[in-house]
Amino acid sequence: VQLQAWGGLVQAGGSLNLSCVASGGSFSRWTMGWFRQAPEKESEFVAAISWLGDNTYYADDVKSRFTVSRDNARNTVYLQMKSLKPEDTAIYFCAADPRVMAPLIKYEYRYWGQGTQVTVSS
Repeated sequence: VQLQAWGGLVQAGGSLNLSCVASGGSFSRWTMGWFRQAPEKESEFVAAISWLGDNTYYADDVKSRFTVSRDNARNTVYLQMKSLKPEDTAIYFCAADPRVMAPLIKYEYRYWGQGTQVTVSS
């Protein structure tokens, strides 16, 4: 299983859409998660979506600004980020697993992408 995501650079207050493409497995049966790690900080949960897309989960500080979605036909999960703040700067990782009981917990996910840098300039 391989996961690949793309990030970018944006000014504070702007928007950025992340996408993560999966290959090598049954994407439509996986819970997908997004996590991030800022410099010198522990990684933290950002958002997750169930395999049907009927359940979504968000960290409190992104709940009103980020939207997670998926397209099972394209094996792709998306993270739409709006009203970005400099503190959103981090490496963002997508993660996947077919048997996630606690979507907010990183140890529930077996497969991880390499991460993509998101930089929000002030």
